[in-house]
Amino acid sequence: MGQRITRVNELVKREISLILHTQYRDETVYITITDVNVAPDLRTAQVFYSVLGDPIKTREAGQFFARYKTEIKRQLGKVVVLKYLPRLEFILDPSIERGIKLIDFMDELEPFDDQNSQDNQETQEN
Repeated sequence: MGQRITRVNELVKREISLILHTQYRDETVYITITDVNVAPDLRTAQVFYSVLGDPIKTREAGQFFARYKTEIKRQLGKVVVLKYLPRLEFILDPSIERGIKLIDFMDELEPFDDQNSQDNQETQEN
């Protein structure tokens, strides 16, 4: 990925986050923009977001983006000057949820590992 696209990705991510948390604070307090992938031709952008909370909050976030996608793009156009303002596609990013599940799984394994180390020490001492 070129340096220009990387900079555009970061700029769009930062500005969308700022728009959400200033203009739509009440509706988006539990939403985080995690990544943005702008196409090389700058025509489209995939905006990945995560949601803190239950599945109801996740569904509400999807409905929010469906309802306000055009308005967010208009606000973005006021602060980001590009030859083409990309069409925004908001996509739920499941990586944080997967990471939390993985950490929980690893936490469940730790007591088992501790027991194995104690058994190994006792075996080596005998």
